Amino acid sequence: MKFKILLFTLITLPFVLCGQDLIRLSDLQKEIRAPGSVKVINFWATWCAPCVKELPFFEKVNQDNKDVQVLLISMDYDLDPNPEKVKKFIDRKKIKSKVVILAEENPNDWIDKIDKNWTGALPSTLIINPTSGKRKLVQGELKEGELEKLIDEISK
Repeated sequence: MKFKILLFTLITLPFVLCGQDLIRLSDLQKEIRAPGSVKVINFWATWCAPCVKELPFFEKVNQDNKDVQVLLISMDYDLDPNPEKVKKFIDRKKIKSKVVILAEENPNDWIDKIDKNWTGALPSTLIINPTSGKRKLVQGELKEGELEKLIDEISK
């Protein structure tokens, strides 16, 4: 028993210390299906220029609309499982939205479990209205103002 606790501590300690949450696919699927307000889930990476360019749009929605849950999911883990890199990026960019790191490898095994139409392109944004069941996946970079229009469309 002590070995299991020690092993768990050693495995999770780097992620706790850096302040970034890791999320597994099963937990993300629960988050997607959870009841509540409209969810905006953005899949991005620190190395993806279009992803970084659109992050301020998510920050604006997060600050201006408390009825919308914004979740930024870093896809950096697959190429570089170092959460500290993501934390430094988040701190440098002063991101206030909730950020988690998807701790999954081999995207071909799980991408279609997020959305059957997702090709794995980054950035990608999934907008879900748990009440009505409406959802929309946008693959590629969003332009200023598009996110708010999509949220309005899904909210109705």
